[in-house]
Amino acid sequence: MDPKLLQILVCPVTKGSLIYDKAKNELISKSARLAYPVRDGIPVMLEDEARRLEEKEYLE
Repeated sequence: MDPKLLQILVCPVTKGSLIYDKAKNELISKSARLAYPVRDGIPVMLEDEARRLEEKEYLE
């Protein structure tokens, strides 16, 4: 994930910052408790496509 892109992307739900999880290839929004997938290098920033985080994932 390009660090410059990560600096300008925000969660579409909360407008909060995102954390890139390289292992899962996801952008994590702890405030929305969502994980947005990155497919073929392109972040899919749609709430309907996001995975809900488990409690242990957003409390870390």
